Amino acid sequence: MTSSFLEAILARKRTEVAERRAALPERELAARASAAPPPRPFEAALSPRGGPIRIVAELKRASPSAGRIDATLDAPAQARRYAQGGAAAISVLTDGPGFGGSLQDLRAVRAAVDLPLLRKDFVLDRYQLLEARAAGADAALLIVAALPEEALRRLLAECRELGLAALVEVHEPAEAEVAVRAGARIVGVNNRDLRTFAVDLGTSERVLPALPGEVKAVAESGVRTRADALRLRRAGAANLLVGEALVRAPDPGRLLADLSAAGEGAR
Repeated sequence: MTSSFLEAILARKRTEVAERRAALPERELAARASAAPPPRPFEAALSPRGGPIRIVAELKRASPSAGRIDATLDAPAQARRYAQGGAAAISVLTDGPGFGGSLQDLRAVRAAVDLPLLRKDFVLDRYQLLEARAAGADAALLIVAALPEEALRRLLAECRELGLAALVEVHEPAEAEVAVRAGARIVGVNNRDLRTFAVDLGTSERVLPALPGEVKAVAESGVRTRADALRLRRAGAANLLVGEALVRAPDPGRLLADLSAAGEGAR
């Protein structure tokens, strides 16, 4: 079900969570999460099927597939560029070893912009959801390939309890069935194969048609050009999660406008 790459990350993540729980007891973290301002409406920021393209703009300094993207990226400054450029929401990588991110990035971005924020990490435990809320996130990523179905159901229920939206990520039709069966309202189709790192926009074209119309769909990975956005829009994705291309872009606002406008020709 999972690649050796993903298994290694999950093993590391379990150790990290155990260490953080030992340093900050869950009861204290829950109090911090409870004291956080109410979450912003991440789901409402996304387009329904057939709606205009909306972009979840991602902040990341590196990735296992791309290597170093921008080690000096100023997360709050980039987030402000995204907000000014018309992003619907912002995804913040909080994994350190693989992506160069941190919860401090999430806190700093929360202080810089008013857009809904997604904590993007390898979430396995309620503790990470509490961290997300305490740091100002409005949504969390849940990866079907990383979670048994019962764990996915439990984490979805815990997201609802905490007021967090959940972006449930899938890579193939069978995973999409699991996500929908578990009650996912937002499904992200990752065009990157976690086993090979290869990107294939055809993944979205195969998976998106199988999703119920009421599910808000997000196409993730591989979006670099207006042509990519148009192709995914025609496949049924009204929402695109874009990271590396925006971080590398000399003018992220212009790229955001260009990608968003691609949908005008598909409606």
